[in-house]
Amino acid sequence: MGAIIGKENLASIQSVTDNIPGLTTYQCAILGLDTAGKTTVLYRLKFDQYVNAAPTIGFNCEKIRCPGGKSKGTTFLMWDVGGQDKLRPLWRSYTRCTDGIIFVVDSTKVDRLEEAKLELLKICKTHKQSQIPVLILANKQDLPVAIDADKVEASLGLKELGPSAPWHLQATCAVTGEGLDEGMDILHEMILSNRRRRRQNASNHIGPPKPQRRKVRRSQSTYH
Repeated sequence: MGAIIGKENLASIQSVTDNIPGLTTYQCAILGLDTAGKTTVLYRLKFDQYVNAAPTIGFNCEKIRCPGGKSKGTTFLMWDVGGQDKLRPLWRSYTRCTDGIIFVVDSTKVDRLEEAKLELLKICKTHKQSQIPVLILANKQDLPVAIDADKVEASLGLKELGPSAPWHLQATCAVTGEGLDEGMDILHEMILSNRRRRRQNASNHIGPPKPQRRKVRRSQSTYH
């Protein structure tokens, strides 16, 4: 007969499988304003080469294995969701049960950073309780008009997010892949840290086993 796996045993199993590359598939949503380079990021991670992508109308979904870095071999199911204004209300559906979020920013469009900031704040407020980690990619750093990562960080007000929103900002170029491996390494670490925290919180809520009540068989009398 099979044994019943309790919450504590299940947490122990998950803690082991989390550290075996390829055994656990993490859910990840790629978000950001339109033309930020989200789909280019997705297919650079998927094929480890540049793919000329058309604007996303709806979403793209790909299963990828990180090609390099400390997270090499780690499997992600990635949802690349369109960034047009009319599609942004759908973002919540794709982030409800996700392990991590990649938020892509076009570093060359300074005039849209305030818009990106507001959308990022909405995401972080929505997931304040679950503390889903966010990797912010300051994309298109290869272009001469791009502002550096420090200015992107200040423009997005990342330090205002507080401890309830774990984040990391990575300067990247999705066309060449520069910075993506480093960013995915840190996103993977943040995901593992968040899963450990959630397991710890769950185990703290598991109290001692309740004593079983013994059934007392009452005698029946035939006398009236």
